[in-house]
Amino acid sequence: MIRSKDYSVICILLLSFFGYSQGSLQGIITGADGIPVPGAEVYLENTDTLAEADQNGNYVFNNLGEGTYNMVVFAFEFKVFETEVTVEGATVRNITLEPLSETLSEVVLIQERQRVFALKSLKKVEGTAIYAGKKSEVVLMDQLVANVAANNPRQVYSQVVGLNIYENGDAGLQLNIGGRGLNPNRTANFNTRQNGYDISADALGYPESYYTPPAEALSEIQVVRGAASLQYGPQFGGLVNFKFKRPVTDKAIEWTSRQTIGSYNLLTSFNSLSGTVDDFSYYTYFNYKEGDGFRPNSEFNSRNYFGSFNLQLSEDTRLTFEATVLDYLAKQAGGLTDVQFEEDPFFSNRERNWFTVDWKLFSLRLDHRLNQRSDISLQLFNLEANRSALGFRTNRVSQPDDPSEPRELLVDDFRNWGAEFRYLTRYTLSGKNSVLLLGTKYYQTDNRQQQGPGSAAADPDFEFYTEEYPNYERQSAFELPNANLAVFGENIIDLSPAFSITPGFRWEYIKTRSEGAYRNIVLDLAGNPLLNEEVTDNRTFERNFLLLGVGAAYKLGDSAELYANISQNYRSVTFSDIRVVNPSYQVAEDIRDEDGFTADLGFRGNYRSVLSFDLSVFSLLYDNRLGEILKNETRTNANGEVVETGRVVRFRGNIGTAFMYGLESFLDWNLKKTFAPGAERVRANVYLNLALTDSEYLNSEETGVEGKRVEFIPRINMKTGLQFGYGNFLGSLQYSYLSEQFTDATNAPRDINDNQRGIEGSIPAYDIMDLSLSYSYRKWKLEAGINNLLGNTYFTRRATGYPGPGIIPAEPRTFYTGVQFKL
Repeated sequence: MIRSKDYSVICILLLSFFGYSQGSLQGIITGADGIPVPGAEVYLENTDTLAEADQNGNYVFNNLGEGTYNMVVFAFEFKVFETEVTVEGATVRNITLEPLSETLSEVVLIQERQRVFALKSLKKVEGTAIYAGKKSEVVLMDQLVANVAANNPRQVYSQVVGLNIYENGDAGLQLNIGGRGLNPNRTANFNTRQNGYDISADALGYPESYYTPPAEALSEIQVVRGAASLQYGPQFGGLVNFKFKRPVTDKAIEWTSRQTIGSYNLLTSFNSLSGTVDDFSYYTYFNYKEGDGFRPNSEFNSRNYFGSFNLQLSEDTRLTFEATVLDYLAKQAGGLTDVQFEEDPFFSNRERNWFTVDWKLFSLRLDHRLNQRSDISLQLFNLEANRSALGFRTNRVSQPDDPSEPRELLVDDFRNWGAEFRYLTRYTLSGKNSVLLLGTKYYQTDNRQQQGPGSAAADPDFEFYTEEYPNYERQSAFELPNANLAVFGENIIDLSPAFSITPGFRWEYIKTRSEGAYRNIVLDLAGNPLLNEEVTDNRTFERNFLLLGVGAAYKLGDSAELYANISQNYRSVTFSDIRVVNPSYQVAEDIRDEDGFTADLGFRGNYRSVLSFDLSVFSLLYDNRLGEILKNETRTNANGEVVETGRVVRFRGNIGTAFMYGLESFLDWNLKKTFAPGAERVRANVYLNLALTDSEYLNSEETGVEGKRVEFIPRINMKTGLQFGYGNFLGSLQYSYLSEQFTDATNAPRDINDNQRGIEGSIPAYDIMDLSLSYSYRKWKLEAGINNLLGNTYFTRRATGYPGPGIIPAEPRTFYTGVQFKL
C-alpha cells in the first residue's frame, strides 16, 4: 500500500501550471419563436466536452484550440441540430432549433435521442466529475421497454456488462448487484449515490443500501467500475449513481401518473409533478407499492416520497435542495433447504419473520461557475434511517418455527452526515487542453446497533422483550461512531489531439470505534443459565492511506477509442457488521481490511452508426479478501475454554489473495439501419451482453481454499435481446443465462439431498426470458409484459441471515400491465 509520504509526488503531477485559453465559443439557443431553450445540451465531438444552456439559453465553451469542430445540439421536444463551427478567438454562434411534430412517433423520438445519447457516453467531463479513461456505462431509462414499475434489475441493467444479481421478487425495494466476484448483497461493494451523494447506511462501516430509487423517476443510471475509487471512495466495485429526471422547463406544472398491476396482487402507483416558474424549478414524486409475493408469508408495502427544488440565484449560481423519505414493511418467507426447494420452491415455514425500513435523506447542493474556465460544487447530505429485522432463524433451516419461543430482533439506527467539495478547472498545458479536478470529502457517522429477544407473537412488533426473556443468548448493544476525511484529485492531460492520460490520487483517513457490550450466556441442557455476564467490548481502529491510479484514452477517429486504467482499491472493515451474532456463521476475531487493485483495457465506439460496441478485458487482485468457509463452530464455556459445539457453520474472515480476470463485451447492432434505412417508423436492434470471467485463490492459510474459484463468479454471464417497434408500438425480448457459481471459498458443491441447512453449496446455472411491450397514444401509454416467460424454476442466492437463512427462490412466471398519463 502506498502511504502518504508519496503525496507530494502526486500533487506535483496534478497541480501543473495553468496556461491561457486560445479561443472560446458561445451563443444563445432559441426555438423558432425566438424563446430561449434552457437546458439544451451542446456537444463538441472533437473534444468530448458538453455544455448546458442556462435559463436564458446561453452556452459557452472556453479554452478551445482554434480550428473546426463538429457541434451537436439536443433539447427535448426539438429536432437534433448538427453543424460545423470554426473557432477563431472569441467566436459567437447562435442556434435556432426546430420543434418536433406533435404526431412524431415513439420510434422516431427514440431514434432522434439515440443520436445524441450515443455521444453522451463518450463524455470526459460532466459537471464537476471526470470520467476520462474509465470503464463506464450509462443506463438510459427512456430507452428501456421493461418492467420499470417493479424495478426489475435483470431488465433495467440488461446492457451493463457482467453484473451478478440477487433476485428477491419484492418489486425492487432493494437492489442487489455485484460483479467481478463481488458479493451482490444490497450492492454493498459499490459506492451507491443518487444525484451525486451517498444513500447507503454507512459508506464505510455498513455500506449496504436498503433504499433504491424507483426506476420510473430516473433519467439515467451511471455505473463506473473499480477506477472510480479515486473520486468516489476506495471500494472495489466502483460507483452506481442514480440520476433523477430534471424539471421540465417549459411548463409551470406537469403531472405524470403511472398505475401498474401484476401477478400476486402487485400494485404500484407512481405520481410526479414537475415544472419551472421564473428562476425556480422542481421535480417531486410519490410512489406506493404493495403485493403478496409469490410465496406464502411474503407480502409487502412501501411508500416513497422525493422532492428536488432548484433556485437559480444568478446566471452562474444554482442552489438545489432534495429530500427523500421511504418506509416499507415486508414479511419474509425465510429460506429453504435443497430438498425443500426441489419439492416445492413456493414452500415457507416462517410465519413470524418481518423486516422494516425507515429511510430519510436530505441534500443541499451549491453549483457555481467561478469564471469562464472554472466551476465549483459543494454538496451537504444527511441520513436519518432505521432498519429492523424480526423473526426466527436457525442454523437448521428445515426446523419449523416454534411459536412459543421469542423471536430474534436486530435494530440498527443510522445517523450520518457529510460534505463534499469539488473544484474543476480547464486550462492549457504546452498548448494542449487539460482539465483538473480537486476535491475533499468529510463524512461522520453515529450508528447504533442492538440485538436481543423480540416477542413470541406473530405480528410486526419491533420492541425488545429483554425482561421477559433474560436468558436469550444473542444480546448486544453497541454505538459505532466513525469519521472519514478524504482528499482526491484527477487531471486530464491531452498529450495530443487523440491521446490523453488521467492520473489521480485519493488520500483517506478513517477512524472507527466500537463502544458497547454483549452478553455471554451459557445454558445447560435444561436451558438453565450456567453463566450470564455482560462483556464490554470497546475498540478503536485508526488508519490512513494513499491510493493512486491512472487512466488513458486514445481516439481512433470521431467514433471509436481505446481506453485503459489501473487503480488501487481498499475496503475497510468496521465493527458494525462484525459484532452481530448470527447462528449460521462465525466471524474471525482478527478480521482486517482488504486491499488490491483493478485494471481495465478496452475498445469502444460505433461503426457507421450501425454497430455500437464496448470490448474490454479486466483484472482484479483482491488481497486479504473476506470470504466464507465451512468450519466447526466454537464457543467459550463457563470455564473460559474454547470448545467445539458439534455444529458446522460458515466461518467469515480474511480467506486469502484472490485474482479475478475476464472479458466483458457489449454489442448493439442496428438492424433497421442495416436492412431498412429508409423506414423511419421502424425500430429494430439486437444486442449481446457477454462476460467471460475466471478466478482463483492464489494463496490462503485456510484448508481447501488455495487454487479454488472465487465466490459469486459465473464463468458465463450473458444477456441478449431484441428491441423492436413500429410507430408508437415498442417491444423488447430478452434472454439471460448465468452458469454455475459458488457461494463459499471451498467451492462446496450443491447437495440436493441436504434437508437441514441450505446455506452452503453452489448456485446452479439458470436462464430466463422476459417480454415487454408498450404503446403510446397522445398523452397515454399502455405497458404490459411477462417476466420469466419460460416459467423456469431457479434461485440466485443462499442467504446466511435475513431474508433466510437458506435458499431464496426467484420469481416464477409473472405478468404486469400498466397505464401512464401525462398532463
